[in-house]
Order: sequence, then structure tokens, then C-alpha cells
Amino acid sequence: MSGALSNHATVRADSRSLRRWRPGAAVALVPAAAVLLAFWLLPLAHLVLLGGESRGEASGYWQVLSSGQYLSSLAQTSVLAATVTLAALLVGSISGVFLARQRFFGRSALVALLTFPLAFPGVVVGFLVILLAGRQGVFAALGMGLVGERWIFAYSLAGLFLGYLYFSIPRVILTVMAASESLDASLEEAARSLGASHWRVTWDVIVPGLMPALVSCGAICFATSMGAFGTAFTLGTQLNVTPVAIYNVFTNYANFSVAAALSVILGALTWAVLLVVRKWVRQSGGLL
Repeated sequence: MSGALSNHATVRADSRSLRRWRPGAAVALVPAAAVLLAFWLLPLAHLVLLGGESRGEASGYWQVLSSGQYLSSLAQTSVLAATVTLAALLVGSISGVFLARQRFFGRSALVALLTFPLAFPGVVVGFLVILLAGRQGVFAALGMGLVGERWIFAYSLAGLFLGYLYFSIPRVILTVMAASESLDASLEEAARSLGASHWRVTWDVIVPGLMPALVSCGAICFATSMGAFGTAFTLGTQLNVTPVAIYNVFTNYANFSVAAALSVILGALTWAVLLVVRKWVRQSGGLL
């Protein structure tokens, strides 16, 4: 009897496999493949080739990789994006778990307020940072009142960090809230019944359960911070971050080769960091 059931299950699995790989079903992929080819692969290929063109004696890639200014910009952008990602994950995950598990008056309004920054473009976020920490901002007036000196940091990396964090935290909150609602509460109850403390339950049960969501959301935050332009441009074109450098090279100097090379290297660096993090999480058992 068990053998017959096993054979029946094998036949059903093979049938599902055949249905999955039916040639006719590939027609459904044609629209997506056409869009991918026309609006992603072809422009990307042109961008890669453009970065290899020479202006003078060196190609765009060599000019970027041999320039301390461009390398410093890439390093600074990467560190800023990583810092924003970690801070957003820390703040957003705690808030997301709390909001997913607690019911109180005004909860819906609070969630709406916390996620409202998602509706703002980067330029508006930069303007808000200026209103907060610019020359005529809240912190400037507060500093003048307390110590007789204006506190201004909107036009520095600190202001840019604040702006990036502003639109990164809502993404984490929404993702963690959705992931928290799907966690198996019986695992936490079992851990508590075995004598685990609150922090032990959090570290051994909740964090592993949320790890796939945290990794995917962290990847989005990191990639967004690496390439965000509107906020950085609003706060000042003198900031040494790669998106602003690409804009300056492209518009002010019309050096298309270097601009393309910077774009390709920025994308490759972002992809490489995300790949390393994903592999590390898989090896640690946090992501299936």
C-alpha cells in the first residue's frame, strides 16, 4: 500500500514538473523578456561599452580606478549606505515588531505617520532636512538661543545620513510588520515554557524568523542609499558621493565615458555587496 502511494506521489510530482516546464507556457514570458531586453539589457550594454571608450589616453574605467577622488567617493558612498541601512534596520525592526503585536488607540494613525515619508521624493526630503538643520532651520535657531552659535549640518554627510534614514525607516517598518504577523507564536511560547528569557526569545526565535525580511529590506535600503540623487543634490553638489559625482561629470564636463564608468562601477559594487551579504546570511542559516 505504501509503495503504491509512493509511486502515485512520484507520478503526481512528475506531472507537476511537466506542467511547470511546458513549452507553451514560455509564451507568458515574452512580454517580460521584451521589456527586459529593450529597457534594461540594451541600455546597460551600451553603458558598459561607453565606459570603456577612451578620452585622451585612458578609458573611463581606468580614469575612475586611478583617481583618488572617485575612489574616495565610492568608499564614502558605500560607508554611508551601510550605516543608513544598519540604523534603519535597528530602528525600523523594533518599531515594526511593536506595531505588529500591539493594539492601541491611534495605532493606525501612528503607522500612517511613520510611513508617510514614502510619499515624498528625494528633493522634498532634502528640503525637509534643510528646514530642520539648515542655516535658517530649527537646530540653527535652537543653537543660537542656547549657545549663541548656529547648529548647521544639513549640507554635510550628517544631513545626508538623516535624509536617507528618513525614507529608509518606513520601508523597514512596513516589511517587518508584514513579516511579524506571519511568525509562528507557538515557537515563542515553547521557548518561554523552557525557561528562555525575553531577550533569548527575541534573539533565538524572533530574529531568525524575521531574518529573510530583514535581509531583503536591508538590500533595498542599501541599494537605494547607494544611488539616491535627489536628496544629495538638494543638500549641495559639493557632497562627495558618487551619484552627485556622476551628475557633475555628465553635465558640467560632458565626460560621458567617465560618467558611464562611474555608473557601472557603482552598480557592480552595490550588487557585489548584496551578493556577499546574501551568501553570508545563507551560510549562517538565517535565510533559506
